[in-house]
Amino acid sequence: MDHAEFRARAHQMADWIADYLETVGDRRVVSGARPGEIQGALAGGPPEQGEAFDRIFADFERVIVPGLTHWQHPGWFGYFASNSSPPSVLAEMLVAGLAVNGIAWQTSPAATELEQVALDWLRQLIGLPEGFHGVIQDTASTATLTAVLTARDAAWARAGRSPVLSCYASEEAHSSVFKAARLAGFMPEGIRRVPTDAAFAMRADALREMLTEDQARGWVPACVVATVGTTSSTALDPLRAIGTVARDAGAFFHVDAAYGGAAAVAPEHRAILDGVELADSFVVNPHKWLLTNFDCSAYYVRDPDLLMRSFAALPEYLKTAADSEVVNFRDWGIPLGRRFRALKLWFVLRSYGAEGLRALVREHVRLAALFAGWVDAAPEWQRMAPVPLGLVCFRHVPGGMTDGPELDAHNRRILEFMNASGEVFLTHTTLRGRFTLRLAVGQRTTEEHHVRRAWDLARSAVAEGVRGHSGLK
Repeated sequence: MDHAEFRARAHQMADWIADYLETVGDRRVVSGARPGEIQGALAGGPPEQGEAFDRIFADFERVIVPGLTHWQHPGWFGYFASNSSPPSVLAEMLVAGLAVNGIAWQTSPAATELEQVALDWLRQLIGLPEGFHGVIQDTASTATLTAVLTARDAAWARAGRSPVLSCYASEEAHSSVFKAARLAGFMPEGIRRVPTDAAFAMRADALREMLTEDQARGWVPACVVATVGTTSSTALDPLRAIGTVARDAGAFFHVDAAYGGAAAVAPEHRAILDGVELADSFVVNPHKWLLTNFDCSAYYVRDPDLLMRSFAALPEYLKTAADSEVVNFRDWGIPLGRRFRALKLWFVLRSYGAEGLRALVREHVRLAALFAGWVDAAPEWQRMAPVPLGLVCFRHVPGGMTDGPELDAHNRRILEFMNASGEVFLTHTTLRGRFTLRLAVGQRTTEEHHVRRAWDLARSAVAEGVRGHSGLK
């Protein structure tokens, strides 16, 4: 492809993306593709000769697009949002065109220094205190692994390698926390799940009891992970109480605010981070709720030297004359090569400004509260958890039906009915072993009528499908 054709195709792609973003709400949220259908529609091997772009793009539209799940659909209420926005898309195009590899400051000074600026702007927006230093990771899973590895090495430096190291997180913490502990070499018995209270938040008193027991048996507490907005219910762990316990035990304190931390751009929600100044590290994902294309996870550390002791590597071929004066972000995490992710975050922060991002968060929180109010006011519908942010956990409980497989199956069929409409997409979880529907409000273009439609579909599922207490047909 020569430059002239590239220019023409780039305009074609820009028009296609603009049309897609404008009309994505007209599509079914979730693909109806069957397992193996996409593979079966594609060639079994690579072409011997290069193919014309028109033919490639035709197959993209014919095979790939029908097999997509549309995360940018206004009826997207599943998992959490993985948000995008036009300024971020445009920046992503520049990132691809520039093809910068930000291994070190020297490999592109602008990439490193823009990352420092953008992450400090974000720090200020969410109210993190001065003294936290940011670096962009790909996902919160990687950031958490980075934190746990740092905690492990700090514990080894403090106590040697012979004692059993222990890592603590809420029983409602994200699975990536426990995966990180396994990858970091923690023994299964040292990976500890702390009980939660009625609101599904970690109990600091239970954490202290577990730490005391483990220290009495000679274990070394290496890491405590608190969550601001758990995946199942957006529970808010009490950071100040947990951080105090962690500090008393000498453990590294990491705060996983991948989803919930973004809410702190609105001052009225900043109390969810009360006590964050006690943290050794903190992660929030702009690619969830702050309009920045996946992947962009902002990881903050109190002591970069501690981070670098775990991850710095300086072979001769990477040394530069500027090393003593600059930050080389390759030493702040696992990968050597690094995409220019800061560019899209910078575009978003400048395009929307603090007020634009606050307005987005406030509207999503309002819509979630509205939906929760409908659930609370409706007979036989039950809200399953508090709604501090943008997620509502709920279920339908017909009169006379009690907890058990029948009630779980009943609500599973409600979920299937709603998703089969193609207008919305919700996911589920279990809370205290009970099947629970999750409506996560967070997509950029979601409006009140989309939330209302989800509620109408939920009630229609019951009205059209229930026969006595036998569940949906």
